[in-house]
Amino acid sequence: MNSSLSRYAPYVYALFRIVVGLLFAMHGSQKLLGFPGDKPPVELASQMGVAGIVELVGGLLVAVGLFTRVAAFLASGQMAVAFFMAHAPQHPLPLLNGGEPAVLFCFAFLYIFFHGPGPWAVDNLLHRSTGPVAARAT
Repeated sequence: MNSSLSRYAPYVYALFRIVVGLLFAMHGSQKLLGFPGDKPPVELASQMGVAGIVELVGGLLVAVGLFTRVAAFLASGQMAVAFFMAHAPQHPLPLLNGGEPAVLFCFAFLYIFFHGPGPWAVDNLLHRSTGPVAARAT
């Protein structure tokens, strides 16, 4: 039974990457556009504005699988910084300081960084199209 389930693992990972990326992008759209939600957008030239740009652009890049490792690395780092700047001063435990989403995003993106894009990613199309050219050049 285990071997029959493991054939689906790459596709479940791709769904994981897509969902994490889209959820992260929504945090960015909320900061930059005020949507979803009812909070006004933040100023672009602020710390929250830069965070919103990383979240929106990085989340969309991870979701479509374009420059996946770079986007995931930056997103993971941003979430680590967010946790230690905004949440940890209140209390060291994420459960008590409201930092659980930051910790989960940080480690989800760290996993995506090390795992790579997986299936259903634009990165695969780019590498596939450059593969034969590189092989002919050698």
